This record gives sequence, C-alpha cells and structure tokens, in this order.
Amino acid sequence: QVQLAESGGGSVQAGGSLTLSCTASGDTSRAACVAWFRQVPGKWREAVAAIHTIGGAHYGDSVQGRFTITRDNDKNTIDLQMNNLQPEDTAVYSCAAHAYSCDSGSWYRERGYTDWGQGTQVIVSS
Repeated sequence: QVQLAESGGGSVQAGGSLTLSCTASGDTSRAACVAWFRQVPGKWREAVAAIHTIGGAHYGDSVQGRFTITRDNDKNTIDLQMNNLQPEDTAVYSCAAHAYSCDSGSWYRERGYTDWGQGTQVIVSS
C-alpha cells in the first residue's frame, strides 16, 4: 500500500497562485501514475492532471495552460503548480495513485486509482 499526503492548500485571490504537494510513502511502486483530482460538494470529482514516474503529463481542459504537474522521484513528491487561479478552481484537491501507465485514454478515470490522499482545500476569492 502507498500512503499519499497532500499539502499546500489555502486561500488566494483570483489571479493568484498556489502550489500543492503530494508526498508518497510506503510501497511507492504503486504510485507509478499519480493524478490530482478536485471536487466541489454536490458535484462530480474532476480530473485535473496526472504524471507518470518516467514523465509525460496530462491535463484537464479547464486547467490546461494554467496548471503544471511535476514530480521528484527521489523525494517521492508530486507537485501541482496552479497559476491564474479563478473562483471556479475552488475545491478540495486530492492526489491519487496507481501502479500502471498514465494512459491518455484513462488517466482521468478515478475508478482506476487504488490509493488516495485525504485532500486539501483550495479557496479562490474574487
């Protein structure tokens, strides 16, 4: 089992930036593909971005060009740099992992992820 812990959430004004971090521990071989999802109460969970151990990133349409996902395999951290934040980015952000490839046709499907963090709140005010 791999444990995932998010950090870096908080409040920011529209147009501002935040960096979220996901730290993996335990059996990190189960975290070959790590994704960030976000959820607003009452709405479906939305895939934000994903990255594989060997690189290659995917982004959701709503964040393309504003968010950047990176990972440091030595430190087992996966960061999400969020720029030009907007009120509609307000959500609980969670990282999730599985042991397989971050396929372009499936990275956004939450059911494929076996391990999840607790989530961190991001609030963007207008």
